Amino acid sequence: MLNALLFSDDGEMIASLSDVFREAGCAVQVATGLPEARRALLAEMPDVALMEYDRLGNEGIAFLENSRLGNVIELMLITADPQLETAVRGMQLGASDYFAKPVNTARLRTALEKLVAAAHKPGADNSGIVKAAGLGIMHGNSRPMRRLYTLLRKVAPTEMAVLLTGESGVGKELAAQVIHALSGRASGPVVAVNCGAISADILESELFGHEKGSFSGAVRRHIGFFESASGGTLFLDEITEMPPALQVKLLRVLESGQVRRVGGEDEVPIDVRLVAATNRDPEDAVHAGVLREDLYYRLAQFPVRIPALRERGEDIPVLARLFLAELNEANGSAKEFAPEVLELMQMHDWPGNVRELRNAIARAYVLAIDTIEQDDLPPGMGDNNRIDRDYLKISVGLPLAEVERRAILATVEHLDGDKKAASEKLGISLKTLYNKLKAYRDS
Repeated sequence: MLNALLFSDDGEMIASLSDVFREAGCAVQVATGLPEARRALLAEMPDVALMEYDRLGNEGIAFLENSRLGNVIELMLITADPQLETAVRGMQLGASDYFAKPVNTARLRTALEKLVAAAHKPGADNSGIVKAAGLGIMHGNSRPMRRLYTLLRKVAPTEMAVLLTGESGVGKELAAQVIHALSGRASGPVVAVNCGAISADILESELFGHEKGSFSGAVRRHIGFFESASGGTLFLDEITEMPPALQVKLLRVLESGQVRRVGGEDEVPIDVRLVAATNRDPEDAVHAGVLREDLYYRLAQFPVRIPALRERGEDIPVLARLFLAELNEANGSAKEFAPEVLELMQMHDWPGNVRELRNAIARAYVLAIDTIEQDDLPPGMGDNNRIDRDYLKISVGLPLAEVERRAILATVEHLDGDKKAASEKLGISLKTLYNKLKAYRDS
């Protein structure tokens, strides 16, 4: 099902067009004000947006121009004054079609049905994005991950700068590799730089290069990361760790498309797609003065948040089995998990995300003989976000399916595995409980 955004303050038209969207097979979200529409476009990234052009105003038009969302969203416009000038401006914003008021619902329905049909063609499944890219480096089929695949698939073919955000260990560098592999630059290099791992004294030289004799120890010309990534993608991880003075120079490079090596006089043209990442909230970083506001808006042409592992609990058994399979293949073994171990891992909060999970599996593999048991897991595994006396702690914003799963598993554990007592406590039949537990084990 495609996600759609309808932006208008015309209540009668909203009611009519919402029905058209739903009949065509779209889930529709309505925004009646520009701030609400902007939040929906950036946070939800709908597959298609139908927006009333006359209600955008200068602010809304500037937003669409600067964000270039029309490159990645199927953008359609409605106007009460269908003139050639309006159509041309709409095309400049990235609109694929526009409708005069009152909207021809039959033509809109046809356009939406074509989009839905295209999305359901073989090979169009977003969950297959990584496989289609030939990578096999991102895994999971939970709703948050399917949403992530959608965003990566849409932005990859463009030249937009992407800002990846998310906690440490969620896989931001993997996402950058997927963007590169699905882009027109896939045959070029992808260069990854951790801005926090390079001394501030030499970071400028590493990024932009230097000429021979430009400073003590510069015995030869050095080509920086920007030039090394020419024709490909440059991934700047932990961008908020870059010194503010260097952020000014980075902004100039991004605006001009040229670098000047340290100690050099000539400007060197660059051809690089930039993907940046941070484990901090970028707006908090701006307010704290560690990220320049102008650089933030230049980097965040297309912001993408990578979900934490605890937000996609159903993917934990998938990843755990994958990591164990890799270890078995590398060592010629056939170790496996005890069923309760997978349940226990799903209960853990994983503050270190996928990196922590991989390390936990590696440790358990070393300790286990044939089957990985609870005692093989790191000390305290499953204590976080589990049961505090008679209570279960749940993170705000956790999907309802994940809340249900954690509540069921926690209740069974709290009652020492007594499934009959657990089903009574939960108010579900014993058969339903067994079916859900089996589904959790098989997921």
